[in-house]
Amino acid sequence: MEQPQKEQEKAKKYEEYVKKKTPVHSLAKNMLGAFISGGLICTLGQGILNMCQQLGLDKETAGSWTSLILVFLSVLFTGLNIYPKLAKWGGAGTLVPITGFANSVAAPAIEYQKEGQVFGIGCKIFTIAGPVILYGILVSSLLGLIYYFLHM
Repeated sequence: MEQPQKEQEKAKKYEEYVKKKTPVHSLAKNMLGAFISGGLICTLGQGILNMCQQLGLDKETAGSWTSLILVFLSVLFTGLNIYPKLAKWGGAGTLVPITGFANSVAAPAIEYQKEGQVFGIGCKIFTIAGPVILYGILVSSLLGLIYYFLHM
């Protein structure tokens, strides 16, 4: 009789401990941070696009340069440990755009570089981005096939 009561008491204490240690998040604060950070990244991208077009580049080339510059800045800020701090504050606002994808490739490369070129960087660089690439290609291929067969 005494054993189940002890286990229940232990489980209750553990549950209280977990509640105390689990961080409480504010949905409104998270949404605001994502909105601001994502908006700032998109505004920066639009500014780069406008500047490239004013330099005489056509829309497609300016778009390519914009993507390239945003990826470069993301990797640079990841290396300087700025992007992770921004991502912690901005959440999905920093992870959804192309900059978040560049960060997800650069961060493991930086983290595992001490293990060497092959077993460190080579093996770990796509630990986060790999599934995105894999399922992105898979889903786009399936949608392409569906589109092809619907328009035969």
